[in-house]
Amino acid sequence: MKGFDPKFKDFPDYILGITKEIWEDRGISTLQEYYGKDMFLRMPLGTSRGNSGVIAKTMETLVEFPDRELLGEDVIWSGDEDNGMLSSHRLFCTGTHLGDSMFGPATGKKVVFRAIADCYAINNSITDEWLVRDYGGIAKQLGWTSKTLAGKIIEDEGGPDQCNKPLNRLNYEEGPYKGRGNENEWGCKYADTIDKIMSAELSVIQDDYDRAIHGEYAGSVLARGWHEVDKFWIGLRSSFPAAKFSIEHQIGRQDENMPPRAALRWILEGKHDGWGVFGKPTGADVYIMGMAHVEYGALVTGIPKIRKEYVLYDEVAIWKQILLKTG
Repeated sequence: MKGFDPKFKDFPDYILGITKEIWEDRGISTLQEYYGKDMFLRMPLGTSRGNSGVIAKTMETLVEFPDRELLGEDVIWSGDEDNGMLSSHRLFCTGTHLGDSMFGPATGKKVVFRAIADCYAINNSITDEWLVRDYGGIAKQLGWTSKTLAGKIIEDEGGPDQCNKPLNRLNYEEGPYKGRGNENEWGCKYADTIDKIMSAELSVIQDDYDRAIHGEYAGSVLARGWHEVDKFWIGLRSSFPAAKFSIEHQIGRQDENMPPRAALRWILEGKHDGWGVFGKPTGADVYIMGMAHVEYGALVTGIPKIRKEYVLYDEVAIWKQILLKTG
C-alpha cells in the first residue's frame, strides 16, 4: 500500500496489526506513529483531540483491564491509497477487571464486550476516529446498571455542572475525513432497511432478515429470530419517537472468501419523549451515535437476507444525558 509500512499486506492487515501491536504487545508509544498528532476522536461519552489523549486513555484502560485482548472480527472498509481509507473495525474484547476505574474498585471479574471503531487512515497514520464501546454491557457484567453507572460517573467528575459532557451537536468537531463511504449495493440495501425500521416500517424485519437471524446488540444483548430483533429496534426507537435519524457513513463490500457485508454509522438526535428501554419519558435532549455491521447470505437460493447483525450504541452515555436533565 502506498504510504504505508510494507510489513502490512493490505488495509485490513494494517488495522488488525496496529491494534494488536498497541494493545496486546504494549506498543503504546507507537500511537505517536500510527495516530496523527492532531487526530480527532469521538466517543459517545465525549471527544478528545490529539494522540496524547489517546495514549492517556489507552494506558487508563490497560490499568483497569491489564490482560485485555482485542479480537478483530471484521474490517469493512472503503476509499483508496491516494485519498485515504476508512475502516469500520468490529472487535470482540475480553479482559479481567483488575484495576480501579470508572467502574469502581477492581472486582476480579472477567468481562467480554464488543466495540466498533471507524478510523480514517492515510500515509500510515490515523487522523480521524469514531468509536463506540459497549459500556452498557461491561456495566452489567460488573454489577451496575447503565443508569447507576452514569450517575456514578457524573458524581465522580464533580457533578452536573463540572462533569464531561457527552458527545452532542455542539461539541462535535469535524476532522479531515469528509467522505460518506461508498455506493456498494450491500451498503445501500442495509441503509434502506434501517431507514424503514426507523420510520416504524417494522414489517421490513421479516422481509429483509433471515428467520434465524443472529443479532448481537448494545448492552450485551443476544437476539435470535425476528421477534427479538424487532424487540431491540422498537425498544430504542420508541424511547425517542420524534428524534431525527440520519446515516452519517455507509460502506458495502463483497470480498473473496467473505459474505457480502455492510457497515453503517448513524445518529439519532432529539428528545427522550417516549416509553421504551430508557424508561419514563423525561424530555431530555439526546444525541446517540450508533454503529452497525451486517452479513448477508442466501440460505434459500436467490434470496439474500441479513443473517448476522451487530449494533452498538453507548447506553451509559444516553443515561448520562438523561440524568443531566433530570438530576
